[in-house]
Amino acid sequence: MDQSSAYNGITHRALWLGALFVVELAALVAAFQVFSDIECRATGIETACRGLRWLTLWLVCVASLLGVYLWARPEARAGFARITATAPGGRGWVLLHGVGLLVTFAPLVAAPAAEMNQIFHRVFPVLCAGAAMATAGGLFWLARPGAWAGWLTGRAASILAICGFAAAIPGVVVLAGPIWTVRALTDVTSIAVYLMLGLFSDAVTVNPDRYILGTDGFLVEVADSCSGIEGLVLITAFLALYAMLFRDELRLRRFGLVIWPLALLASWVFNTVRITALILIGAHVSPELAVNGFHSFAGWIMFTGLAVGVLIVVNRSRYALQHDARPEARPALPPLAQDDVAGRIVPFIVFALSGMLVQAFWAEPALGYPLQVALMLAALWWARATVARYLVRPSPLSVVAGLGVGVVWIVTATPTGPTPEAFAGLGVRAFALWAALRILGTVALVPVIEEMIFRGYVQARIERGTPLSRVAAIAVSAGLFALVHGRWIEAALAGVVFSLLYMRTGRLADAITAHASANAMIAAVALWRGDWALI
Repeated sequence: MDQSSAYNGITHRALWLGALFVVELAALVAAFQVFSDIECRATGIETACRGLRWLTLWLVCVASLLGVYLWARPEARAGFARITATAPGGRGWVLLHGVGLLVTFAPLVAAPAAEMNQIFHRVFPVLCAGAAMATAGGLFWLARPGAWAGWLTGRAASILAICGFAAAIPGVVVLAGPIWTVRALTDVTSIAVYLMLGLFSDAVTVNPDRYILGTDGFLVEVADSCSGIEGLVLITAFLALYAMLFRDELRLRRFGLVIWPLALLASWVFNTVRITALILIGAHVSPELAVNGFHSFAGWIMFTGLAVGVLIVVNRSRYALQHDARPEARPALPPLAQDDVAGRIVPFIVFALSGMLVQAFWAEPALGYPLQVALMLAALWWARATVARYLVRPSPLSVVAGLGVGVVWIVTATPTGPTPEAFAGLGVRAFALWAALRILGTVALVPVIEEMIFRGYVQARIERGTPLSRVAAIAVSAGLFALVHGRWIEAALAGVVFSLLYMRTGRLADAITAHASANAMIAAVALWRGDWALI
């Protein structure tokens, strides 16, 4: 199997399931951070609680490092593509995965958010069981156990080493925390932040001895857990694995003596700019937003992206690579944007990650929606070839069905509280712009993105023309659709309607139009009432 065939095999099976896992993980993190009030120190089982957080970070590291491994080993990538394309798991594994997800989300429905800390010792085993079922089901849905055993033959030691390497990264970040107390690093960072803040304000406060930085009345004590040390560790870990895997193609002396120090310097500069920006946000925009930005999860998101970006730059560098390993000398792979499966999946990944970003950096996440609109537009433009294939003329029934869904959603909505104070700080023009972007995203962008993944991919993959497969396709696509919406019952019913429309005509445009019609009615009522929580 050549590289192009391996690429196609991955994108047509492994990519969408991997994307599904990413979305599920993002939904879990967002749900338990937004819809619950879990504080590990207040649970009575602090070690176990923090273990769950470590597990989440480990999964992020494992996925990223395994991606580097498959990137570096064409034969492993080809074998991976082969087993996922020719030896997929059966419906039993799909069911196990779905049940595991439901079990994991169940505590959010069964227990009041305010009581989660008190009952977490009972919730914890449920979360562990659900996570185990979802992981096993998803892994063996991707490929049968026997196929995995065959693929791991000769590679098990490498994969275990990567998993162990990834497991050590969160711990190394904790151990490296005291680096922040090294006077040289603290002083240099404080000076750099002082100089940058001085460009915007004359009232700058810097106290390196107490790790206090601030301006214009907003002061923060930067602890080691939110100082950006994880950036230095992640850069080092990613570059070390990359150097080991690509050692035959790299100029190792240049890589170790020049590129690695420059990458650490880039991480330090990035972190200094990050600290400065967050302090300015806290002083002039929102203290809560700044504090959320200092949160360690936000740091991991940014620094993982930076590490991947460094690898991409290195992989294209003539300075780092040997002559016969120049990127232009390698076999060209088909552009990902031309792949129909990627076009249906990638926009939803971008949408889900944008939701995590606004949850991480905005005290009132709704205010970050313009960023989500920009990212959704960029993702749909990237996948425009795929989108164009599905935007055909819909049936009139889809409009009627969508309006019916909208009416049910509005009628069953519970009264909301007063408008958040964060909106009061927006001027008339700023609020008008925000409202326009909110309606644009809700009516025109979200329906396309969600229907391409839930109906256009998930439902289409499961349905095989038999009654049982049709029921399963509707149940799974509508169930997953419900999981990403706050009102699960209403969302599940809406998902069933959209699935039936798609199944009736075979045109995804009907499901998109019904979804857009429903959202348009809901947005109109939200605009009329001023009740933006309705959307």
